[in-house]
Amino acid sequence: MPITEPLAIVCDESGYEGEKLVGGVTDVFAHASIRLDEATAAACVAELRARIKSPATMYKANHLLRSKHRATLLWFLGPDGPLPGNASVFVIDKTYFLITGLVDLLGARPETTTFLYDAHRRTERAREFLDAANDFIRAQETAVLPRLDPLLPAIIRAAEHWSDGTPVLIAHDRQTTLSPPRIAALRQASPAIAAIEQLDSFVDHRVQIADFLAGITYRILSGRLHGNDDPEVVAALTPYLDPQSLWTTPWLSAVPSA
Repeated sequence: MPITEPLAIVCDESGYEGEKLVGGVTDVFAHASIRLDEATAAACVAELRARIKSPATMYKANHLLRSKHRATLLWFLGPDGPLPGNASVFVIDKTYFLITGLVDLLGARPETTTFLYDAHRRTERAREFLDAANDFIRAQETAVLPRLDPLLPAIIRAAEHWSDGTPVLIAHDRQTTLSPPRIAALRQASPAIAAIEQLDSFVDHRVQIADFLAGITYRILSGRLHGNDDPEVVAALTPYLDPQSLWTTPWLSAVPSA
């Protein structure tokens, strides 16, 4: 019986600040996973370069998000681009993620999550409380897989999304967070992970495609979270949004269906 290689997916993230979930620079974490071969990814990057015509050595999501490149952005996300059926994005509202972790740690009633989330949007004192809670929980963490690090559940979810019952190989953009002990713990935590290796985005076009998708998702959904909506791009992103993304229910239900 022939031995089949595990499915390989390539991942990158945007909005990552480790376990700092509030009071930092970003409020949304987006983790993209793609299933593309290197040749297809390289052809996509070449097409983007031909359309955008920037002299930049390394393209990033902000190139696609410029208003003058709107058509290119919609091509990249649309049915004629490389992503349909080959991409997924797991997204976390970082404040919501912190609050759910805090409520779980304290053994509080589930409705406390909604109360604290609503309060943080209205009052500075609630935001200060959550900032202090974030620092307190971080100080207590001793486990290899900290409860507040959004990268870890995102990697597990990526493997689960793409696994058809057999473990998948995850190739990830280089992250100091992904130390050998943490990789071993992730593999132990999820049977969907066959292995995790790290790649250099400067030489691997697949990582660049994942970086584009993660960065676009971060910028667009962070804007939407703050009332700066872009319905056209949200609609284009929707087919790739993992339904298990971590958002408050009202926000998630506001995302249009595919």
